[in-house]
Amino acid sequence: MTHTAPRTSTPPASQRSTRRRNRKRIQHTLAIVALTAWSLFALAPIVWIFMMSLKTPAQVVSNPPLFFFTPTLENYAAVLSGEKFLAPFVNSIIVTAGSLALTLVIGLPTAYALARFSFRGRENIGFGILSLRFAPELLIILPLYLVFQRTGLADNYLGLILAYQIVTLPMLVWMLRSFIEDLPGELEEAVAVDGGTRWTAFRHVLFRLIAPGLAASLMLSFIWAWNNYMIPLVLAGKNTQTVTTGLQQYIGYQSIEWGPMAAATIVSIIPGILFAIFSLRWIVGGLTAGTVKG
Repeated sequence: MTHTAPRTSTPPASQRSTRRRNRKRIQHTLAIVALTAWSLFALAPIVWIFMMSLKTPAQVVSNPPLFFFTPTLENYAAVLSGEKFLAPFVNSIIVTAGSLALTLVIGLPTAYALARFSFRGRENIGFGILSLRFAPELLIILPLYLVFQRTGLADNYLGLILAYQIVTLPMLVWMLRSFIEDLPGELEEAVAVDGGTRWTAFRHVLFRLIAPGLAASLMLSFIWAWNNYMIPLVLAGKNTQTVTTGLQQYIGYQSIEWGPMAAATIVSIIPGILFAIFSLRWIVGGLTAGTVKG
């Protein structure tokens, strides 16, 4: 007498496809929920500061906190009409713009040389530039403070611009170096065959291809320079105080001007957002440069 093994019925292909779609739909929903929760957690402090900037002094310190109130623009009017915030804000624009310009002038040829030329000590130079980000800022700023005091660069725009290279230069050099190294050297050789120079190849070919990396590195450098606190705290003075240290002026011995300080914080965020938007457009333009149309 023979016994036959029970047959296992396999679901049809349509059921398997439906299960896969349901599984992907659940995973997609969970990812959206997780990202939404993280976004709310990350944006909650900014939203709270924005709400504070629209409250009166009594509403700011009310207990329990007020979530529904009549907004006022008095804090923004006080901030934008007084030198307490405008002077540091203008100083931040001058120092950050000057720092990025100097970083671009120094960092772009440095990254190109480290990526395209082979010479003795190349990696040591690259590591030396990168080590500026490894070392604690205080380890570098304190000797700089002594040097600046003797050379007249303390409380000086030029001194701050030079000091900000500690923050901006390593990022731009190493990001651009990796972008340039990923590009084939045959591009420059083709330009040389046609009678062009390295400068011609860089200007007309390489620059368009590294534009996304340049925009990304400039965006990060801007954010780090604009939000830097330690360098202006030690090296800046009354005439060159930046917005990060200028917000401390709203903290007094007897009280804290919460409303104006919140309004100043929101205004100080706007340049970073605008620069990021501009950089993203530049990144997209760089990615689409050189594509074939038709």
